[in-house]
Order: sequence, then C-alpha cells, then structure tokens
Amino acid sequence: MLDKKGAEPLLKVRNLEAWYGESHALHGVSLDIHEGEVVTLLGRNGAGKTSTLRAIMGLVGRRSGSITYEGREMVGLRSDLIARSGIAYCPEERGIFASLDVTENLLLPPAVRPGGLSVDEIHTLFPNLKERARSPGTKLSGGEQQMLAIGRILRTGARLLLLDEPSEGLAPVIVQQIGKTIRELKARGFTVLLVEQNFRFAQTVADRHYVMEHGRVVETVANADLNSSLDRLHEYLGV
Repeated sequence: MLDKKGAEPLLKVRNLEAWYGESHALHGVSLDIHEGEVVTLLGRNGAGKTSTLRAIMGLVGRRSGSITYEGREMVGLRSDLIARSGIAYCPEERGIFASLDVTENLLLPPAVRPGGLSVDEIHTLFPNLKERARSPGTKLSGGEQQMLAIGRILRTGARLLLLDEPSEGLAPVIVQQIGKTIRELKARGFTVLLVEQNFRFAQTVADRHYVMEHGRVVETVANADLNSSLDRLHEYLGV
C-alpha cells in the first residue's frame, strides 16, 4: 500500500506466520507502516499483538512470509542483524538491569546508526531519569522504568520503534507523559508500531489501528474513524 505521496511503506509485512515450537501463533498477518507514522496493534490478550512484534524482530521459534524494512527482506536474518538494520524493540517486561544504574542502563545498547538521541536529549524527554541517574534500575517506579526502557532504545539510532504495552499498569499521569513522548518522537521523525489494549490511550497518539484476533488482522481503522467504529471494536476488544 502506497501512502498519499506514493512512497513505499517503511515496514511491509505480508502473510506472516509464526510458531513457538508446535504452537502456531500468527496466521497470515499483513500490515504496512509508513515513515513517520504511529500505528497501533489493538486486541485482547492472546490476539497475537506481541507475537507480531517478536516475529518482526526474529524472536520466535520459526516464521515465514515476508517482512521488508527499507526495502530489505528481514525474514531469514538473525535478530541481532534485524536490530542493526534500524529497528528497536521495547518489550512489555522492559528488561531493566538491576545491577546497573540508570545511566549505565541508558548507555548499554550499542549505536546501530548515526542520529540516536544523546543522553541530554533523553533527559529532556524524561527529566525523572536525570534526577535518578545513579539509582539502580530496578529501584525506579514502574513509570520511570518504562521511561528508561524507551530512552535506552532512542540512543541506538533506530528509526522504527516497536513498543509493547508502554501504558500497562501505569498511573494516569504517567500514561499521559508516555503519550506526550510518543507524539514528540513522531514530531522528530520516528516511526512507531505500538501494541496496546487501551484503545483510549492509542487514540491519543496513533494515525491508524490494526485490530487483531486469533493471530490475524481482522480490521483496519483510521484514527479519525475510531469513535464511529466502537460497535465493531466492542466485538473484538470487549470495550
């Protein structure tokens, strides 16, 4: 699918199948994400949202189909090579290292491309991280850990960010701050694929939404049409 300017998608997924051992998790997922977009995957627990992110990163047992990023085929590449191509994954569990302080956690991932944010720029986005710079990573609040997990991948120079449930379990004021950050990243030219169950939060940040059920994409909804699609969303999300 070309965008309005006729450009090819930055990320193009076609007929993606994924397995964990004998468990068949994804069944022919297809989606497009254009440069500078924020796109969400919506769906109930177990719908295949996280598996889609993991399959894009090569973190499933087996996958087939096609995943192209900047025109380059990713299926068949190791996960470290996928990361070095400019795609960064922020998992729901955040992966903060307890033995490292905040600054050490921030500096841990290698730069994969020029153009990553500096530590000072990350501190501007997340002032809490500057205040807690010498605190052990796991001594942070849940919201601060989420800020650290996002800040860490912004250093790498990756331009496509895969964020898994960044609002999960956070206080409303922190959710608002995470939303503000995602909008700021979009303004800076980042492209974001966001997994969410909270479609009200997704509505504040996203351009488009893919609705998933049973490992398939079952609906595509433009953000402007989200409110008029509530009856169908209720069927899929139970909202």
